[in-house]
Amino acid sequence: MSSPAGQLSASGPAGKAALAAVVVAAMAASLAVEPSIGGLLAAALVPVLAAIAVIDARHFIIPDSLNALGALLGLAHAAATAPEPAEGLVAAILGGAGLALVFLAIRVGYGALRGRDGLGLGDVKLAAVAGVWLSVTAMPVVVEIAALAGLLAYGITRLAGRRAPRVRDRLPFGLFFAPAIWIGWLFDRWAVGLT
Repeated sequence: MSSPAGQLSASGPAGKAALAAVVVAAMAASLAVEPSIGGLLAAALVPVLAAIAVIDARHFIIPDSLNALGALLGLAHAAATAPEPAEGLVAAILGGAGLALVFLAIRVGYGALRGRDGLGLGDVKLAAVAGVWLSVTAMPVVVEIAALAGLLAYGITRLAGRRAPRVRDRLPFGLFFAPAIWIGWLFDRWAVGLT
């Protein structure tokens, strides 16, 4: 079953070309914003996040291998960019665990209240990736960007199809959360530049 938001995923030659152009531009922007090993690692994260977004949009699944790769790149980034690599790794691990626990609590709480899953385990693991890459300040901003983008996309697709919203419709949250992680990383780089 396809979701309304899933219809927004890249399909066909034009969609694939547009996605490739966005990925290349984001990779170049990563290196421009942080011209170091940190920028190179962030650039390597971009195609991983793009793959997560596309796969989740099409299949409502986020592969563990992509989440693991995103987390490993984030740990390498933390070690390479922190003044003290060990402290950077500890902070990244704690951030990843903390945000994943928040998402797990939401998943469990929603399931207890509604009797069905509202958030997949892949999204919980993607939250760990986000927590590894982002500062505590950027984490809620990223979640809010993803949630608002998802709601907006859902509303647009429902209006375009002249259909009323339905409570049981599904949204592939990774489609919106994955790119928001990179936006959050940019936010963090900008915030660091201001200090």
